[in-house]
Amino acid sequence: MDAIARTNSVRTPMTESRTPTPSRKTALAPDVCQLDERAARAWTERMAVRPLGDGRYAVDSQSGATYVVDVPDHSCTCPDNQIRGERCKHLRRVGIEITTRRVPAPGKRAATCAACGVDAFVPEDDEPPLCDACRLEPGDVVRDREAGDRLVVASVTPDRADEVVVEAVGEMVADYATNDGYPRDDLVVEAVYLGDLARSESPRRYSFPRSRLERVDDAEVVGRTLRERVPA
Repeated sequence: MDAIARTNSVRTPMTESRTPTPSRKTALAPDVCQLDERAARAWTERMAVRPLGDGRYAVDSQSGATYVVDVPDHSCTCPDNQIRGERCKHLRRVGIEITTRRVPAPGKRAATCAACGVDAFVPEDDEPPLCDACRLEPGDVVRDREAGDRLVVASVTPDRADEVVVEAVGEMVADYATNDGYPRDDLVVEAVYLGDLARSESPRRYSFPRSRLERVDDAEVVGRTLRERVPA
């Protein structure tokens, strides 16, 4: 009994964490003392950057002047860039704000995702606007969460499930029996079953609530030629 008691009372030594610890504390913001004057002013001066579209941004400078930066053209309307040919503080500030995701990058715009409601940067011509997690594009292969079938996306519509009628049964997508439990205001996605796509030159399109469809990673299994046959 004593031997058992002594054995049970032995404590296991504490093990060390394998999580690496930084060797020294480091500031994430740059040391402006180590930057050239234009870079330091880009980081420290009070400016406001507003996207104009097509890779152009208005920069309200601390001086009160407003200049336009064209990122694809690497240009700014300020004298420092136009006359001296320098990479001015305005160009640098736009780069900082894009990198830190304060403003959208060229080709993107700020919008509220039409599917989940989160604020996101989406492609400028994305209608309806969808975040990366919700975005589906024509040709994407998806899985029906209810039946497990694979389909190919034909289009993501701006219409909601409680607005679109399934002509074959004469009721709204939201009211269709197998769509019970999905949000009534879900976006409607039109898709084609893979089997129909393989058998027919003009397969029928079916309407689904967006959240019923799950994007899958096996799109390579479906030939590109086959996916391109989805009717527009």
